Amino acid sequence: MRVTGTGHASMRIDTPAGSILCDPWVNPAYFASWFPFPDNSQLDWDTLGDVDYLYVSHLHRDHFDAAHLKRYVSKKATVLLPAFPTSEMEDELRELGFTHFLKAPNEEVVELDGGLKVMIQALTSPTDGPIGDSSLWVEYDGVRLLNQNDARPTDLSLFAELGHVHAHMLQFSGAIWYPMVYELPQAAKTAFGKQKRDRQFDRTWRYIDDLKADHVFPIAGPPCFLDDALWQFNDIHGDEGNIFPDQSVFLSEYAKVGGTNAVVLLPGSVAEVTTETCETSHPVPVEEFFANKVAHLEEMRERKRPIIEAEKASWRHPEIDVLKEMQRRIEPLLDESIYIAKGVGGPVRFDLVGYDGESVESIVVDFPGKQVRPYADEKVRYRFRTERALIEHLLHIGEVDWVNSLFLSCRFSAARIGQYNEFVYSFFKCLSEERLQYSEGWYDEHERAVDAEDITIGDWVVQRRCPHLKADLSRFGVVEGDQLTCQLHGWRFDLSSGRCLTSVGHKIRAHRVDEQAPAPAGESLT
Repeated sequence: MRVTGTGHASMRIDTPAGSILCDPWVNPAYFASWFPFPDNSQLDWDTLGDVDYLYVSHLHRDHFDAAHLKRYVSKKATVLLPAFPTSEMEDELRELGFTHFLKAPNEEVVELDGGLKVMIQALTSPTDGPIGDSSLWVEYDGVRLLNQNDARPTDLSLFAELGHVHAHMLQFSGAIWYPMVYELPQAAKTAFGKQKRDRQFDRTWRYIDDLKADHVFPIAGPPCFLDDALWQFNDIHGDEGNIFPDQSVFLSEYAKVGGTNAVVLLPGSVAEVTTETCETSHPVPVEEFFANKVAHLEEMRERKRPIIEAEKASWRHPEIDVLKEMQRRIEPLLDESIYIAKGVGGPVRFDLVGYDGESVESIVVDFPGKQVRPYADEKVRYRFRTERALIEHLLHIGEVDWVNSLFLSCRFSAARIGQYNEFVYSFFKCLSEERLQYSEGWYDEHERAVDAEDITIGDWVVQRRCPHLKADLSRFGVVEGDQLTCQLHGWRFDLSSGRCLTSVGHKIRAHRVDEQAPAPAGESLT
């Protein structure tokens, strides 16, 4: 099995039975804030895109590059389609000209022509990517590969049961806006960033240990930030709180925990994987490339500057009345929202900075009141500040996912009172009838689900599944004193009260080993 690195989470997998191109991303994403690093725009994409199969793991735009897919990927390719809850991915790919689809049953091995086998695991929580994320398992002639990319399954046992894996590709770096955009003192921002960076690596080590593959490939990050306004987000400034470590940092951190089987893929690197070996060739020496990272970034910044400026010139739409258009699009969804609106629990404020860089229009999305209105000097628990032009553009193009556009762009600042609230971001990625109805149904189902199984961790008996996204706490749960941390997503719980310390809601069931379990509500112990 030959694996060619094509940048970020993208790779081309070649076997005698066929070729698969995964997640090709080249063009800037999220309001021209993210670029692939190392740069992959100069690869021979005409050749790379001439494949038998296309696999797109999810709709995040650093994985789903519509312009690149339309121009460079053969429309004769069969799309390996994850079993997502909505038809959005298939609909978008059909609009780009793809007509051949293999709708893979979730978590079932499918044998393709020539003995090539694949299995796709689709994750379908509203917080998994833009309504869905996935992993791809591939086997040919006894060689097995798992492309986990960004996906965060609760465990990898499903893949391990299919046989020993020889190549494991997974994310290790950040792909979020926290904590950089929050209006915090720099010391606090650094501390939170370091905590997140450490959690990212801890989660990666746990996945690697779960699968025990022969070779580990760090992929799916980090992006680079070439706009002058975002340059500080690149991990080149000696900031221990930077959440975007690169592959060279991965190698260093992995070595600290005993890792010796890492393989880095630069764009153009080729790894020949067998059941016994992995021989890799690179276009330039990996160590030398990352030693010159700053120079590479500076060269990219100058080369890509015209692309960024052209994008910026397209964002302004002064003809749009932002308040009226937000009312028209958002208020009907507020009327239909039950679980998400209750989870948000209050108004969310948007401060829109005008073209002059000074004037501000403040608009409130009032979840309890089910309306969008001008800000009325009330206290809000969540506030976002961004350029008016960005919101104009989102409304102009009918964007249904502001997470997969505005928030991932990092072109905003945020402030909040109290805990993180996942429902805020769930709502703003569900600005369509289809997405909202699916998410409401998902929350309804999980609200009513009862996790009856308990496990013991240290001095505590706790429910086995994390209340957040059902991670197995026998594997991801760590107890320190009276607090439990689920290392899959870093959520923390106070075990004495059951209260979630990371977000609103999500109470956990727990009691000390030497104490009797409390009676369920409405019952008494006899």
